[in-house]
Amino acid sequence: MLEAKALDTTDDRREFPHGHLEAVHLQGCDFAVATFEPGWRWSEHIGPLAGTDSCQMNHNGYIAQGHLHIRMDDGTESDVGPGDVFVCSPGHDAWVVGDETCIAYDFEGQMAKEYAKDKEG
Repeated sequence: MLEAKALDTTDDRREFPHGHLEAVHLQGCDFAVATFEPGWRWSEHIGPLAGTDSCQMNHNGYIAQGHLHIRMDDGTESDVGPGDVFVCSPGHDAWVVGDETCIAYDFEGQMAKEYAKDKEG
């Protein structure tokens, strides 16, 4: 099996306040590119869609541009920026730090399938 797709021809695009997500779906792999603009915060802009107080998705990510601050429900915190690869378990909030747009690649799959989808509708 061999399958390849270009990121400029995504299968799915989801808009949300202060950003958007583009997903590519391949056999056995779902990949997402998230664009978070300055002012974006998960608890304010995605939480109401998800219906939870904190993000309940696992992320395996890479930051291509900008900076995010991540705070876990247990109080653990970290900044991630350009060139950083990170793993983040469910139970966290995140927000853009500074005035630069953050571009994050997510290899987990769940993000590409479910992130920023309205759980009510």
